[in-house]
Amino acid sequence: MHTGETPHQCLQCGRTFSTGSSLKIHLRTHTGEKPYRCAQCGLSFLYTSQLKRHQRMHTGETPHQCVQCGRRFSTGYNLKIHLRTHTGEKPYRCCGLSFSHGSHLKTHRSIHTGEKPHQCASCGRRFLRARTSHIVSSVALQQKLYFNVLRYCRKRFN
Repeated sequence: MHTGETPHQCLQCGRTFSTGSSLKIHLRTHTGEKPYRCAQCGLSFLYTSQLKRHQRMHTGETPHQCVQCGRRFSTGYNLKIHLRTHTGEKPYRCCGLSFSHGSHLKTHRSIHTGEKPHQCASCGRRFLRARTSHIVSSVALQQKLYFNVLRYCRKRFN
């Protein structure tokens, strides 16, 4: 019966649960235990639902379809975010601006805080966005140098 009681309490964070099994699952967030493992790539997950969602990446399954344009998605969440392109919904707000994605708001807030979380591996400069042309160019240059070294080494040792 659904009484609303939550007699099972986590001793680490104080959160309460209606069943002992829910508490047991919650405790994994503190222990780091991830018992559900993907047989294809070895990645582990906290919940079976996370594993199932992940496995769609391997199978290409896209059970969620947009009724407006027919585009398909592997998760309901991705479909929900996509629907904003049709509705124009922008639920994330800051200083008079609106954003359709929470990640866009997070990037915007960095302007206020001055935070530059992305660092160029080559020169150490920091940037607001990971896809800054400087970082992209630097990564491309590193890859080009790496492949040139590989090509040179193959010629030398063959």
